[in-house]
Amino acid sequence: MIRGFKPEAAIAYQEKRRSPRYSFIASAELIEEKADVRIASRVSELSLHGCYLDMMNPFPTGTMVLVKIAAGDAFFQAKGKIIYSQMNMGAGVSYLQIEPDSQTVLERWLDEAEKESQKQAG
Repeated sequence: MIRGFKPEAAIAYQEKRRSPRYSFIASAELIEEKADVRIASRVSELSLHGCYLDMMNPFPTGTMVLVKIAAGDAFFQAKGKIIYSQMNMGAGVSYLQIEPDSQTVLERWLDEAEKESQKQAG
């Protein structure tokens, strides 16, 4: 269950997702570009269209951000928007613009995460 949501709302929210979301642990940085405010964070979930970042004081919903994710020797960067924010928990980010190099990295990570989730399921 998503904390702070009723179970029915969590189900409805999950059904709105455009692509599968996978557990994925990596370091991240969110940058609010107008004020150049940076928040160090940790990715906990990753998808083709967005990610969930664990952090205590997330930016408010609607904030435009630059998200940078590093895992191993690979690096991903995208312009995005905070689509939901949960104080003391984290934020969901929707990607708005991804460079081709970052898109390739994202697809590789998702492929690896999908294989890992299939191994664990089965």
